[in-house]
Amino acid sequence: MKRAFTAAALAATLAVPAHAQTAKKVLFVNSYHPGYEWSDGIEGGAAKVLRASGYEVEFFRMDTKRNGDEKSKQAAGLAAKAAIEKARPGAVILSDDNAVKYVLQPYFKDSAIPFVFCGVNWDATGYGLPYRNTTGMVEVALTTQLLDKLHEYAKGKRVGFLTVDNETERIEQKAYRDQLKLHFAEERFVKTFADWKAAFQELQGKVDVLLLGNYAGIAGWNEADAKAFAEANTRIPSGAMYDFMMPYAMLGLTKVAAEQGIWAGKAAASILKGEKPTSIPVARNKEGQIMVNVKLAGKGGVVFKPELVRNAVVLK
Repeated sequence: MKRAFTAAALAATLAVPAHAQTAKKVLFVNSYHPGYEWSDGIEGGAAKVLRASGYEVEFFRMDTKRNGDEKSKQAAGLAAKAAIEKARPGAVILSDDNAVKYVLQPYFKDSAIPFVFCGVNWDATGYGLPYRNTTGMVEVALTTQLLDKLHEYAKGKRVGFLTVDNETERIEQKAYRDQLKLHFAEERFVKTFADWKAAFQELQGKVDVLLLGNYAGIAGWNEADAKAFAEANTRIPSGAMYDFMMPYAMLGLTKVAAEQGIWAGKAAASILKGEKPTSIPVARNKEGQIMVNVKLAGKGGVVFKPELVRNAVVLK
């Protein structure tokens, strides 16, 4: 009887789906690398919520911003797949587009493992989302509101856009055009720090407002040098959507990275308690933080209205 019981117990254990064996664990798959402020903020928000709720969190970083060629991204996707299969988590959180494109879509679409995505730029339907095993938060920028504020201090309506040349920023530009109906008089997608500086300086004389995208992935980027260069060469109102771009811009209406992570952590916790992913509606970020760079504004001859400054984080 004892041997029969042991065999039956073993068979029952093996019959349990792999993902259910560690239902208190969440694996967080990050498209990028530690030290990238945006995804670090998402990670931190999710981890805080999950750990406070008694769940274990493990991290896998794909590092596809520093290794952005197609072969490297596919290899990172396979490595993430293996990490998920090894960890056997109760749920997986995916941060940013590459984790969805190279992990969820090819390997886990409609699988038994529940997934929560976040940081997917503007429109998740391009990946066929949501699947039967997913929910998530789409990331959008408050760009229209930011430009409305900048135009109050500009001499004209021409807007320039300067950013790193990568897939994410191309998606951003397309969303600005198609969803927000924004038209840029000049656009510059750059790969090197030297190109960024040349474009920054050139656009001061070609447009009335300069919108700065992301610098992550620009070869040779030097924060101290970039800050000094912006202070020496700023002549027109400039804005940013990321808080880490504020040393180089006058005004920011920045997204809050932790909002994405907190939402994803709460969704994963609900799923681990028995809620189906499909019962949680896909959401969009709503929070924004006003930031002003007083020193840079002074270099460009801009004096912000007192009511704007009172409600802002002030960089000096």
